[in-house]
Amino acid sequence: MLEALIAGERSPHALASLAHGTIKASPETLREALRGEFDEHHAFMMRMLLDTVDYLSVQIDKLTARITTKFAALAESIDPPGPDTDDGPGDGPGQGLLLPLTDIERLDEIPGVGPAAAQVILAETGLDMSVFPTAGHLVSWAKLTPRTIQSGGKNTSGPTGKGNPWLRGILGEVAISAARTDTFLGARYRRLVKRRGHLKALVAIARSILVSVWHLMSNPHTRYHELGPDWHTRNLDPTRKTRDLVRQLKALGHDVALTPAAA
Repeated sequence: MLEALIAGERSPHALASLAHGTIKASPETLREALRGEFDEHHAFMMRMLLDTVDYLSVQIDKLTARITTKFAALAESIDPPGPDTDDGPGDGPGQGLLLPLTDIERLDEIPGVGPAAAQVILAETGLDMSVFPTAGHLVSWAKLTPRTIQSGGKNTSGPTGKGNPWLRGILGEVAISAARTDTFLGARYRRLVKRRGHLKALVAIARSILVSVWHLMSNPHTRYHELGPDWHTRNLDPTRKTRDLVRQLKALGHDVALTPAAA
């Protein structure tokens, strides 16, 4: 429809007939929306904008091809690790220098993470996890944990820091995608958002994803294992659940006296 407008077509009926079959708007709504003052200057500006979109699309395709080529070249320069032995490397931290394309495929198994997101994560964290002795060191470096603020002899918790903006940005996008899935991460988000709020729940999901990345990159033989959205209910602690329910009833003003059920 935009190309037809640029070419000089002004009939709302003709323009509306060019709409894709899956468009939600009705033909009447389209025809009404296409009525207006669209002159030669508007067509000139629209042509410039569409040309800009086409130019940027070509640039993105070139960069994507270059990234893929670089990963492939890196894969050829790194020998894949051998099987685990009792006296050899395999399971410890820092054994993540393996075929990058395989790394991307394994990270792609995490809910919300796609090939492009996996490439950004690896580009910012690196392939060698030996620089982060534990997963906690990695999430602390990424500023996904609350800070401890000291003033005099008093310690208080504060908000997370800024961290790596590119890593934080992609993890935020990944967390939003994972929160919408029917997976363990999605169920974890829905549990946390009730009492922590949307933003804190997303930070918690991003932290869980980065912990998974550390484990996957630290052990080349590890694959992501989906626990399922019902993991918390399947592994419910009866004592903790009882304590939570009693606390909720007391908060509502009830006196609670528990009597053990008969065997």
